[in-house]
Amino acid sequence: MKYTVVDSPVGPLTLVGEDGMLSGLYMHEQRHRPPQERFGEEDPAGFGAVKEQLAEYFTGERTAFDLPLRLHGTPFQRVVWEALREIPYGETTSYGELAERIGRPGAARAVGLANGKNPVGIIVPCHRVIGSSGALTGYGGGIAVKRSLLAFERAPELTLFSAPDRTLT
Repeated sequence: MKYTVVDSPVGPLTLVGEDGMLSGLYMHEQRHRPPQERFGEEDPAGFGAVKEQLAEYFTGERTAFDLPLRLHGTPFQRVVWEALREIPYGETTSYGELAERIGRPGAARAVGLANGKNPVGIIVPCHRVIGSSGALTGYGGGIAVKRSLLAFERAPELTLFSAPDRTLT
């Protein structure tokens, strides 16, 4: 396991990798963030593709990520996380709709719990899931970050975020 911390428009992001695959992307104050000592050794020069794709996302050039992921979770969590990746950029869905998509229509709460344990926020876009009333519900990185990510995806031309040199440090 290796990790690095990069600055981003939503604050510091800790990238965690295992065997050359991304296994974690954690915001500084994220709920369900593992203890720092579980991230392995620091590798500030690593994670080039992840940094590049995040920079492209935050400048509005990228709408989907193409990175090898190693996500640790229960089989149900992994099904939910895969379904999250199918929510189109700039769109939202509810926990109930997501439960129906995975063939578990009565499991909206379980979907919400799995969503909250997503270890690779932004890249696996759990911020695109909202309450059935349209209200913004919990987000591991905080509601303000969720609101910013959704607003940015709906109107990237407003450039709410910028990474002028296209690299995250």
